[in-house]
Amino acid sequence: MERKRKAFRLYVHIPFCMKKCAYCDFLSWRGSREEQERYVQALCREIDFYKGRYPERVSSLFLGGGTPSVLDPRLLDMIMDRLTGAFSFEEDPEISIEVNPGTVTLERLRDHKKMGIDRISFGLQSTNDIQLERLGRIHTYREFLEGYDMARRAGFENINVDLMSGIPGQTLESWRQDLIRVTELEPEHISAYSLIIEEGTPFAQMDLDLPGEDEERDMYEATAAILGEKGYIQYEISNYARPGRACAHNIGYWRRDDYLGLGLGAASLMDEKRWNNTDSIEIYLAHAGDPRRLHVGVEDLPVREQMEEMMFLGLRMMEGVRRQDFQAAFGVSLETVYKEAIRRMAGQGLLADDGERIFLTRRGISLADQVSVEFMF
Repeated sequence: MERKRKAFRLYVHIPFCMKKCAYCDFLSWRGSREEQERYVQALCREIDFYKGRYPERVSSLFLGGGTPSVLDPRLLDMIMDRLTGAFSFEEDPEISIEVNPGTVTLERLRDHKKMGIDRISFGLQSTNDIQLERLGRIHTYREFLEGYDMARRAGFENINVDLMSGIPGQTLESWRQDLIRVTELEPEHISAYSLIIEEGTPFAQMDLDLPGEDEERDMYEATAAILGEKGYIQYEISNYARPGRACAHNIGYWRRDDYLGLGLGAASLMDEKRWNNTDSIEIYLAHAGDPRRLHVGVEDLPVREQMEEMMFLGLRMMEGVRRQDFQAAFGVSLETVYKEAIRRMAGQGLLADDGERIFLTRRGISLADQVSVEFMF
C-alpha cells in the first residue's frame, strides 16, 4: 500500500562510550580518538550519499549511542554541518542528544546549543551511588547534578532524565526516593524504564539480587502516582512529560513514521521497507560512501506486519490506537481485522474502548506484552 510521506525522522548512531555498563547490549565501545575520527569521516560520507535523495523535510533528529557527548565538539559540529547540508529540516525540529554525566562541560554544552541541539537526554539511572556502581556507570549522583546544572546554564529548556527500576539492591522506597529527587529538579521529561537482563551482558552472567515481580509492579505504580502528582503526564508505558514536552522523535517511532538511521547498526523504516546498517565497523568504514552496501536484513513489510506493528507500538502509548488512523492506513476497519482480539482483551479488563480508540487499562499496561501477542497473526 503506497503511503505519502509528509516528513521523516533521522537517527544518528555514535557507538562510543567511556565505559560499557554491566547491563548494556547496545552497539558501543570506548574507541580511541583516532577511531572516533575515522568513524565520523565515514559517517559524513554516508550522510553525503543521501543529499537530495529525500526531498521531504526532517521533523526530528536524535543523536544516540553509545554516548554522543564523548565526541570532540569539532567532530560533532562536522556531523551537524553535513546533516543540514544533506537534508531539509522543518522550521523548528526537535534535535536531541544523549549525554552521560561525567562527559559534559559547560563549554561543550554551549557548543551543543550553538549547533542547534535543543534537547538533552541525561542517562542518570539512579540517584544512589552504590546502585550506580553496581550498574557500571562512570558517574556519581553529584556529578549528574553538576551536569544538569550546567545544561540549564547553557540554555537548555528541554531536558530528559533516564531512570531505571528493578536494578540490583533496589527497593520500593529507594525507587520512590529516586523519583522524588529527580522531580525536584523539574526536568521537562522523565523516562522510567525497567531493567531487562540481556544475553551477552555481564549482568547475564551474575547472580543478581533483583526485586521480585510484585515489588517491580509496585515500583511501576509508584512511578505513575509520584510523577502524576508532580505534574508529569504519562504518554507512553515508560515515558512521562510536562504538558507539551513529550519526545516527538520517540512518538514518531511508536506511530510508525518513516525514519532513516545513519551510522553503524542504525535501523531504518522508509516507505514500508526496513533495513539495518551493518554492525561490522570494518565494513562500515570501507563502504560508508555507498550505504546500499551496508544494508542488511532488507525487507518489504507485508500489510499483515504493518498492522501488527501499528497495534503493539500504538498500544504502548496512552492514547492507544485510533480507529480512523487504522482505516486510513489499511483501508479496512479495526474491527474487520481485530474484532475478536479486542473483545477478549476488553473482557479481561486489559483494554478500554471509547468508541474512537482502543487503549490499555492500568491493568493492561502491566501486562502489555501479553496484550500485544493477541494482535499477532
